Amino acid sequence: MTADQNPATDDADALRQRGIRSFVLRAGRTTEAQTRALAELGPRWIVPYADAVTDWSAVFGRAAPRVLEIGFGMGDATAQIAAAKPETDFIGVEVHPPGVGALLQRIDAAKLSNLSIVQHDAVQVLRHMIAPYSLDGLHIYFPDPWPKKRHHKRRLIQPEFVRLAISRLRPGGYLHCATDWQPYAEHILEVLRAEPGLVNTAADYAPRPDWRPVSKFERRGLNLGHGVWDLVFTTR
Repeated sequence: MTADQNPATDDADALRQRGIRSFVLRAGRTTEAQTRALAELGPRWIVPYADAVTDWSAVFGRAAPRVLEIGFGMGDATAQIAAAKPETDFIGVEVHPPGVGALLQRIDAAKLSNLSIVQHDAVQVLRHMIAPYSLDGLHIYFPDPWPKKRHHKRRLIQPEFVRLAISRLRPGGYLHCATDWQPYAEHILEVLRAEPGLVNTAADYAPRPDWRPVSKFERRGLNLGHGVWDLVFTTR
């Protein structure tokens, strides 16, 4: 089955028509080291975006469990998870050059062979580059909460996106979200509970899995007294 034949295509079209993207462009300075990493390491670890399903077994040189992460920021937690799970292949999707450059540096320093990057909007990556029912997991950590009510429609976690996302997960695969914004956590919980193809692994919010490290961003918030909410759902 191709991406265009999948029922989730209609949801992807709806996302595009509503202008929903997995990111918002922000100003940010790319350091010389990150720029060098993009130029020197990018050709090895960045998979170019394509409007066709990618052969990820060929990319990684093996057939293995596969997890995609949307919006890895500066990539610290992503690299730690990949290093701790060498039996799993990870696809990190991010658009911001500083973060992509930083993760390339981490991949090189740790000699990781199970982590690749796509520098593109994750909605389009899921729709075109990921085959249906091919992912074992999907990570979405600290997406933009769009706290103002008039901006809530821009939130990534919406019913259309969730249907697209789970169409790429194998039966028994998992969707793991984390946020430090309680109203967004409540919104995510409501959206995921309403999706008949998902089952919550907890009564409501899940404990942070041991394998998800606390990022610098998260630790800073915890030190300020902010809460963090993890949500882990599996596909039926």
